[in-house]
Amino acid sequence: MKFVQIIDFETERLEEMQQLLQEAGQRNAGKAGGPTHRMFLKDRDKPNRYVAVLEFESYDEAMRNSDDPETGKLAEQLGALCIGERVYTNLDVLESGELK
Repeated sequence: MKFVQIIDFETERLEEMQQLLQEAGQRNAGKAGGPTHRMFLKDRDKPNRYVAVLEFESYDEAMRNSDDPETGKLAEQLGALCIGERVYTNLDVLESGELK
Protein backbone atom coordinates (compact mmCIF):
# COMPACT_ATOMS: atom_id res chain seq x y z
CA MET A 1 0.00 0.00 0.00
CA LYS A 2 1.38 3.40 -0.96
CA PHE A 3 2.13 5.91 1.77
CA VAL A 4 2.07 9.72 1.78
CA GLN A 5 3.65 12.12 4.21
CA ILE A 6 2.52 15.74 4.37
CA ILE A 7 4.82 18.30 5.96
CA ASP A 8 3.25 21.66 6.82
CA PHE A 9 5.69 24.46 7.68
CA GLU A 10 6.44 28.17 7.54
CA THR A 11 9.64 29.84 6.38
CA GLU A 12 10.99 33.19 5.30
CA ARG A 13 14.01 31.44 3.76
CA LEU A 14 12.43 29.55 0.88
CA GLU A 15 15.32 30.02 -1.55
CA GLU A 16 17.77 28.44 0.90
CA MET A 17 15.39 25.50 1.43
CA GLN A 18 14.99 24.97 -2.30
CA GLN A 19 18.78 24.96 -2.73
CA LEU A 20 19.19 22.29 -0.02
CA LEU A 21 16.42 20.18 -1.56
CA GLN A 22 17.92 20.46 -5.04
CA GLU A 23 21.33 19.37 -3.77
CA ALA A 24 19.80 16.45 -1.86
CA GLY A 25 17.84 15.41 -4.96
CA GLN A 26 21.02 15.33 -7.02
CA ARG A 27 22.82 13.23 -4.37
CA ASN A 28 19.94 10.78 -4.14
CA ALA A 29 19.15 10.44 -7.84
CA GLY A 30 18.54 6.77 -8.59
CA LYS A 31 18.73 5.79 -4.92
CA ALA A 32 16.14 3.18 -3.95
CA GLY A 33 13.68 3.78 -1.12
CA GLY A 34 13.17 7.52 -1.41
CA PRO A 35 10.00 9.32 -2.42
CA THR A 36 8.50 8.28 -5.76
CA HIS A 37 6.57 11.53 -6.17
CA ARG A 38 6.62 14.90 -4.49
CA MET A 39 4.64 18.12 -4.57
CA PHE A 40 5.67 21.42 -3.04
CA LEU A 41 2.77 23.79 -2.42
CA LYS A 42 2.48 27.46 -1.38
CA ASP A 43 -0.48 28.74 0.61
CA ARG A 44 -2.16 31.59 -1.30
CA ASP A 45 -3.80 33.01 1.82
CA LYS A 46 -0.97 32.83 4.34
CA PRO A 47 2.43 34.16 3.25
CA ASN A 48 5.40 32.03 4.26
CA ARG A 49 3.26 28.86 4.69
CA TYR A 50 4.14 25.84 2.56
CA VAL A 51 3.17 22.19 2.33
CA ALA A 52 5.33 19.35 1.02
CA VAL A 53 3.62 16.13 -0.08
CA LEU A 54 5.88 13.08 -0.44
CA GLU A 55 4.67 9.75 -1.83
CA PHE A 56 6.44 6.47 -1.12
CA GLU A 57 5.86 2.92 -2.38
CA SER A 58 5.01 1.87 1.19
CA TYR A 59 5.17 2.91 4.83
CA ASP A 60 8.19 0.62 5.25
CA GLU A 61 10.05 2.41 2.43
CA ALA A 62 9.26 5.77 4.03
CA MET A 63 10.59 4.58 7.39
CA ARG A 64 13.78 3.24 5.78
CA ASN A 65 14.22 6.62 4.11
CA SER A 66 13.55 8.37 7.42
CA ASP A 67 16.20 6.22 9.17
CA ASP A 68 18.85 7.16 6.59
CA PRO A 69 21.44 9.47 8.24
CA GLU A 70 21.42 11.74 5.17
CA THR A 71 17.65 12.22 5.54
CA GLY A 72 18.11 13.12 9.20
CA LYS A 73 20.81 15.64 8.34
CA LEU A 74 18.63 17.23 5.66
CA ALA A 75 15.62 17.40 8.02
CA GLU A 76 17.78 19.15 10.61
CA GLN A 77 19.05 21.69 8.07
CA LEU A 78 15.54 22.37 6.76
CA GLY A 79 14.15 22.64 10.28
CA ALA A 80 16.67 25.37 11.06
CA LEU A 81 15.18 27.40 8.20
CA CYS A 82 11.59 27.06 9.46
CA ILE A 83 9.57 29.40 11.61
CA GLY A 84 8.16 27.38 14.50
CA GLU A 85 7.44 23.68 14.36
CA ARG A 86 6.77 21.55 11.31
CA VAL A 87 3.59 19.48 11.34
CA TYR A 88 3.82 15.95 9.91
CA THR A 89 0.78 13.99 8.75
CA ASN A 90 1.28 10.31 7.80
CA LEU A 91 -1.30 8.76 5.49
CA ASP A 92 -1.96 5.39 3.85
CA VAL A 93 -3.23 5.81 0.28
CA LEU A 94 -6.60 4.09 -0.11
CA GLU A 95 -7.30 5.31 -3.64
CA SER A 96 -5.41 7.32 -6.25
CA GLY A 97 -5.90 8.11 -9.92
CA GLU A 98 -6.26 10.73 -12.60
CA LEU A 99 -9.63 12.41 -12.99
CA LYS A 100 -10.79 13.00 -16.54
